Amino acid sequence: MGAARIAVPAELFAPAESSRFQGEFALGSLEAGPDTYTFDQPVAWEVDITNTGDALLVQGTARGDATTSCARCLEDVSYALEGSIEGYFLIEGERPEREDFGDDGADGEDEDDDRLDDEFDVLPADHVIDLETLIRAAFLVEVPGVPLCRDDCKGLCPQCGANLNDGPCGCDGGAAQRREFEEAANPFAVLKNLSFGDADDGADDDAKDAGK
Repeated sequence: MGAARIAVPAELFAPAESSRFQGEFALGSLEAGPDTYTFDQPVAWEVDITNTGDALLVQGTARGDATTSCARCLEDVSYALEGSIEGYFLIEGERPEREDFGDDGADGEDEDDDRLDDEFDVLPADHVIDLETLIRAAFLVEVPGVPLCRDDCKGLCPQCGANLNDGPCGCDGGAAQRREFEEAANPFAVLKNLSFGDADDGADDDAKDAGK
């Protein structure tokens, strides 16, 4: 499957011109922190490129199905991802005026150039836009911070490594893991260690006073 590259046609170098492009791209895999997402099928992308006068604005969407490992039980879990593609490519010779960025004069010229280069990409000399980086950035925003096969995934037994979603494993480690999970899921578990001794003492004192 072809790469996500767009050769910008000549007509898009006229201000206010816009064109739509679409295609598919074999992304392969995506690293998101400790997790690796695998795309077995090409991702579909669609973008509009608009000439804003001094730059080309790229906006669109990318869609793809990704598989990774559950953070608790390590079983495969799939996600249908859809992310927003956004890019801004300055056209050489059409940069914004320096006064729009602050300092005037020779001392600030190099600093302004650095600020522009840091904030925006520059359209390559061959006028080809590679969407791969934008597609990866779009999906990184959409993947979960902690991938789970299900919200109440019980994970693996720390003793024998059995998947506790399949049922009790029978070893002490599994029992301890189940108790820990059940307590964590119980919203009143934080109350179990609270002492009500002062209240009981007060009740005993009231009872003594009533008996006098």
